[in-house]
Amino acid sequence: MEYWYAIYTRPRHEKKVFEALQEMGWESFLPMVTRVRLWKDRKKKVEMPLFSSYLFARFDYKNRFDLLHISGVVKVVNFKGVPAVVPEWQIDALKKMIANPEKMQLENYMRSGEQVEVIDGVFKGMRGAVKVVKGTTRLLVTIEGIQQTVSVELDSSFVKKIEQKNE
Repeated sequence: MEYWYAIYTRPRHEKKVFEALQEMGWESFLPMVTRVRLWKDRKKKVEMPLFSSYLFARFDYKNRFDLLHISGVVKVVNFKGVPAVVPEWQIDALKKMIANPEKMQLENYMRSGEQVEVIDGVFKGMRGAVKVVKGTTRLLVTIEGIQQTVSVELDSSFVKKIEQKNE
């Protein structure tokens, strides 16, 4: 069965690994953002990975050894020996955020916060936690497997609380 997994790469090898996965025909996702880099004599806009040393690939875990032979791949992210599966909705949320970069910013990893679903607007259907920063409401989507959080600004009236099931 195929799932999304986080792939940890050597520093600055994300693009090379992504291209190798594409050539192999593997479904993969490398979230990229434009950042301004400063040098002594100039500023330049450059495309950089959103998460340094991470990208995502969908594959059957029993085929991981093919992936591990790609130059630049360090490992498939796991916790205590268990591979960290990234849910499809988190990949979809990242794709929506990347498509609207003007409202997106990388956040500090966090686990707390009210769980909500966006019910209106361009981010409709996305789920995550709410955080208020300087009077603006942001929707946080945390990729647990790599302990990274991304957020987008949205109208607080566009979210509804997700009812937690009693266990």
